[in-house]
Parts: sequence; structure tokens; C-alpha cells
Amino acid sequence: MFLHRRTPELPTPEEALKGRPDPEFQVPSRHTVLGNPLLGPYPDGLEVADFGLGCFWGAERKFWQTPGVWTTLVGYQGGYTENPAYEEVCSGLTGHTEAVRVVFDPALVSYPALLKLFWESHDPTQGFRQGNDVGTQYRSAIYTHSPEQATAAEASRDAYQPVLTRAGHGEITTTILPAEPRQFWPAEPYHQQYLDRNINGYCGIGGTGVACPIGVAEAPSTDA
Repeated sequence: MFLHRRTPELPTPEEALKGRPDPEFQVPSRHTVLGNPLLGPYPDGLEVADFGLGCFWGAERKFWQTPGVWTTLVGYQGGYTENPAYEEVCSGLTGHTEAVRVVFDPALVSYPALLKLFWESHDPTQGFRQGNDVGTQYRSAIYTHSPEQATAAEASRDAYQPVLTRAGHGEITTTILPAEPRQFWPAEPYHQQYLDRNINGYCGIGGTGVACPIGVAEAPSTDA
């Protein structure tokens, strides 16, 4: 049995559960909706983006429904525990947040367009919670895979804050950090594409209703 912290707070590396050197399960080979492999290496020309925006079941569905997204998978990221189990993440003693890995074709959907979807699909001002889901694993986070992604993510946050403020919301608490060395650990098979296999399953994701003023262009033009 895992002890849950009464007040959500991130553990220190010394406090965090150590995990295990090898995973205790095998990730499914293909996406149940998109049909493409879940794990890399991915085809040339595709890019990877990582987002945390609350319960990853509904968050993943938001992204797999987006044209230009090649595959998605859910996992744990941003903490210290290697190959964590879901129950360990829920204990608050891993430092991880529930995350969605999005593999996309930048010729079909731009990274700013994915950022716009990210911001508008949850409330990024709530700290260690999303709605009724409370815990460090529900915090808002962006893990970037290039300096260009980091610049775009920070610019999108800075553009969204004044719009949120005018609408009566608080300060954005979203963490923006490089994806490495914050490794992405895939979640258990039953979490992958959960809302495709459980159409009436729980989805606690919900935005503020405030539009983010970025990512209007879905993808760069390919016209000569």
C-alpha cells in the first residue's frame, strides 16, 4: 500500500520512490485509432511533443483527434522514479505528472497549433490539480524537444496570460522544461487509448473557455 500525501507537493530526489530498472509490462505495438506504432523510432520528418494537462485519458483523445497527429501514447514524466507504476505515481512520491506524447507531421499540423490545443483543453492556473482531480500528477506541464519548441512554448504562455487575466483567471502555473533528462515512461497498456476502448470512461479534462491567441495557422504552406 502506498502512502498518499495529504497536501500535494513534489518530492525531492531523495524522497522519491526508486522504481525499477526494467518495465513490468509491454506497451501495445499499435495505436487503436490511428493504427501507427506507439513507440519509436518514428519515421523521418515527424516530430515529438510532450504535454501534461490533467488526467491523460481525455488529454490523449484531444490529440489523437487532431489531423496531422501520427500517434499518441500516455505515460509519466517530469519526476525521478524509473519505470513507475500508476499506483506509485498516484502516491505523489515519484514527482511525475501524467503526460501525453504526441508524434506529429509538422507539414500537416504545426507545433503552435498543438500548443493552442494544449492551453485551451485545460485550466493551466490550477497548480497541482485539474478540477476535482487533485495531486501533483495532474499538474500542467510542457516538455520540449528542441530550442524552437521551448521558444514557442514560452511565447504561447506569455501570449495567453494576459488573455486569461482579463477573463478573471489567475497566474499560469504550467512548467516548461526540456524533455531530456526528464524521461517519458510509458503507462500501462490499459491506459493507452483508454477512451477509445472505454467510450463511456471518465474524462475530467476541461478548458477555461478562453481562446489562446496563437497557432492560427495549422501548418506551414507547401505551395511553391
